[in-house]
Amino acid sequence: MKLFPHPVLSLLLGLTWLLLVGHLKLGSLVLALILAILIPQITHAYWPAAPRVKSLPRLLAYVALVVWDVILANVAVAKIVLFMPRDRIQSRFIAVPITLKSPEAIALLAGTITMTPGTVTADMNGDASVLLIHSLHAPDPDAIRDEILTRYEARLKRIFE
Repeated sequence: MKLFPHPVLSLLLGLTWLLLVGHLKLGSLVLALILAILIPQITHAYWPAAPRVKSLPRLLAYVALVVWDVILANVAVAKIVLFMPRDRIQSRFIAVPITLKSPEAIALLAGTITMTPGTVTADMNGDASVLLIHSLHAPDPDAIRDEILTRYEARLKRIFE
C-alpha cells in the first residue's frame, strides 16, 4: 500500500490539524503527519475507484456554465420573490428521467440542480433513473425537464461516460 493513497486528503487532514491547534510546534507537525498518513490508509478500503473524467476541459466548461446559471437563477428567483404575486407562483415537483450511469455524474447533476436557486433535487428512485426535482416556479414543467437533460445531463455524459 502506498504511504499516501489519497494525497489530497492527506494534505487537507494535515493542514486542518495545524489550523485547529493554531501553532507550528514540532509535536503538532508530527501529529499532523501521523493523521495525514494513518486516516487515509485506514479508510482506503472504503473509497470507491477514482471517477473517470474523459475530458478535463469539458469539466471546466461545465463548472463555468453552472456558475453562470447560478448567477442568472439568482436574478430570476429575486424577480419571482420580489415582484410576482404569490398566487401566480407555480411551484411543482418534476420527475426527470436520467440515463447517467456514473455515480459521480449523477451526484454532480443532483448537486447542480440543488445549487441553482429556484430548484432542488428532492429525491431519486432506487435504480437512479429518475430524479425528483422541486421548482419554485414551473409554468412549463416539461421545458424545465428538457433543459436539465440537454443543458446538464448531456454534458455530464460527455465528461464521465
